[in-house]
Amino acid sequence: MRKLVCTFCLLFIVWDSFSQTRITKQQYIEIYRKIAVREMLDFGIPASITLAQGMLESGDGNSKLAMKAKNHFGVKCQGEWEGETYHQDDDSKNECFRKYKNPEQSYKDHSQFLKNRQHYASLFNLDITDYKGWAKGLKKAGYATNPKYPELIIKLIEDWKLYEYDKLKKIPKDWGSVSGSEPVSDNKGNAGAKPTSQLKTGLINEVETITLKSGDTWESIAKAKELRLWQIYRYNEFDKTKKPEAGETIYLHPKRRKSKVGCHTVSKGETVWSVSQKYGVKMKYIRKRNGIDENDKISSGQKLLLKRNGCK
Repeated sequence: MRKLVCTFCLLFIVWDSFSQTRITKQQYIEIYRKIAVREMLDFGIPASITLAQGMLESGDGNSKLAMKAKNHFGVKCQGEWEGETYHQDDDSKNECFRKYKNPEQSYKDHSQFLKNRQHYASLFNLDITDYKGWAKGLKKAGYATNPKYPELIIKLIEDWKLYEYDKLKKIPKDWGSVSGSEPVSDNKGNAGAKPTSQLKTGLINEVETITLKSGDTWESIAKAKELRLWQIYRYNEFDKTKKPEAGETIYLHPKRRKSKVGCHTVSKGETVWSVSQKYGVKMKYIRKRNGIDENDKISSGQKLLLKRNGCK
């Protein structure tokens, strides 16, 4: 009897300790609302949608994936991921999920995930306050398999009045610092690179870019734009040996399959990479569309297709 009582007491203590450390919905909102609003201002995704998705998919930050991998949106590894990974059973056994240094990186990656995939493009034509349209559009675009996903998202938004955050034009000063923020480290593990100030931003082929200035480093760019170094290398299709050059245009998201400009006539000294950077089209699609092998060079006067039937 005594052993049974002691076992019960131990279970109660463990359960009580666990219950006290669980994040409530209200706490989750207060912790992550600033990140959600900032993502809205940067990417055009309603803060209410981001918060509701985070709450639903991470169990208010209490799921094993959220706690162990800082992954609040259940984003799986997929082909382009080169960061850390975390494995757990999901639709199949031992599936690969993206692992982040902090929840803030998870939120950023979630925004980029939606922004850079063509089947979500129509959502960005909706009004920022149309959370119902976004919730239904996500399901229609294939984001979730649960047929009740839109209703679950809308209920969270309305129960907790998350739609109020969609009206904000800037982040309130009294919200304090973003929770979970960490300095970006370089590929040698050195943290604390100074952020680049007054970055000149732009859009090429509907992809966000920056123009480098003297003194910029990949580490400073990564910190200022909250990216990992591997993302800069991959998005711009160069390796770690490349040095930043003042006046150079760098992409902050993956380039696209094609350009609105259909055709390019090669000038002296141009390469497939320089054309790719000029128009925001991935090199593999330029090569494939024009029958160019990886080691082939292009010639002055040569016409390159940047989209199907582009050179007429």
